[in-house]
Parts: sequence; C-alpha cells; structure tokens
Amino acid sequence: MKLDTSISAIVTGAASGLGEATARALAARGVKVAVFDRDPNKGAQVASEIGGMFAEVDVTSDAAVEAGFAAARAAHGQERILVNCAGIVNAAKTVGRDKATGAPKPYPIQQFELAVQINLIGTFRMIAHSALGMVGLDPLEDGERGLIVNTASVAAQDGQIGQAAYSASKAGVLGMALPIARDLMNDGIRVNTILPGVFKTPMVAGMPQNVQDALGAQVPFPKRLGQAEEYARLAVFMAENPYINAEDVRLDGGIRMAPR
Repeated sequence: MKLDTSISAIVTGAASGLGEATARALAARGVKVAVFDRDPNKGAQVASEIGGMFAEVDVTSDAAVEAGFAAARAAHGQERILVNCAGIVNAAKTVGRDKATGAPKPYPIQQFELAVQINLIGTFRMIAHSALGMVGLDPLEDGERGLIVNTASVAAQDGQIGQAAYSASKAGVLGMALPIARDLMNDGIRVNTILPGVFKTPMVAGMPQNVQDALGAQVPFPKRLGQAEEYARLAVFMAENPYINAEDVRLDGGIRMAPR
C-alpha cells in the first residue's frame, strides 16, 4: 500500500526499541500513528515527537486493548497497519539449581505463563481486534485492506539454554502467522512475521560495552548488533510491497544461535 496521510497505523511496544523505530519510520512517511505502550511517560513523548497519539495499553488486558483501539480510531480512524512489537524476554532453565546448595529447584512456571501471555496471546489479542476493524474498510489496489506485522525472534527457531518460555512464545507467534493469513486472505489483509536476531534494544544497550561487543562479534556479517531502524525499514517495506504475505523473515546478519 502507498504510505501517506490517508493511512493510519497502530504500533505496540512503541515507547522504545523496535516499536519506537517503526512508529517513527511510519510517521516520517505521513502515516498517522497510534503509540501503544505500558510506559505512559515515554509513550506520550514518542507520540508527541512524531505527531501521533498515545494510548496506555497492556496487551494482556482485554479492557485496555479495547480502550486503546477505541481511542486510536477516534483520533485517526480505522487503522490499516498493525505492527506488534510489545514483548518481554525472560530466562530460566527447565531444572534450575540453588546457588547456595546446588540442589535442583523447580521451574518458576509463572515466568512461562507471563511470556506466553504477553508475547503470544497479547499479540493474537491485538490481531483479532485489529482485523475485525480492517475487514470493514474499503479495499485499496489489489483488494488490499490492511497489513499485520508480528515480531517473533530467531529464538523461535534456535532458542538458547534457559529460553524455553521465550522460544515457545515466539515460536507460537511464528506458527500462527500462516493460518491467520489464510483466515484473512479473502478480506485482503496480509500477515507477515519478522524474526530479529541480536538487536541493540534498551535491554541490550544497558549491558556493559564489552558484552555488547561480544554479542555483535558473533554475527557473521555485519559483525555488530542490529539497529532498531533496520527492523523499521523491513516493516515499512512489508507495508509497501503488497505481494509479501504469510512470510517470515529472519533479520539477523546470518547468525545461528549457539546453545548458550
């Protein structure tokens, strides 16, 4: 679709990192962007800087998501683009060890549930709400009504030690994309997935520089961390090229994650 002022978009997790970069890239092309995030201060700041609107949204809450969509649509009209970047990373081995005694300890199942609730169910909650609105839009060229971009991770395919919950949640995001695209194909709504590798997100940026350098050196080429703007460029490309549908793209510099 052609990106201009006639198009509106919703980006989750848009107060920082991949979501913020995507919100800024879409706004730079004239798109009316709604910033969804749990951080009211950073979210409102990003929205103000790009001329968009902000809604405080927790993707695990039906009420918060419904209120966010209502506010975004009141301000910008029905969105044609949804980019799901909200997510968390956590880590724990299936069988852990007590640091003091070395004795085995059970997996903190709440961590698994939280990863699935935010990364997988939260993503689908956003998709279901957005698609329900998109199907009523007038079609554009080729009958296109909208685009949904989801964020998985290379961990969906080569998860590391301690990433059972994170990998499972992201593999779910990857796995549901094709059936959702098939569900929506007759409504002219495309669904694509980006699998980022090791990116300089706020979490990674907070690590010591030597750790960041070591992570970047693992990437075959270019030997550095991914930049959020590179994710945003791919999301924008997916929006502008109508023949990309039901596709998943690793954006990772060629890395294949080692066990640890």
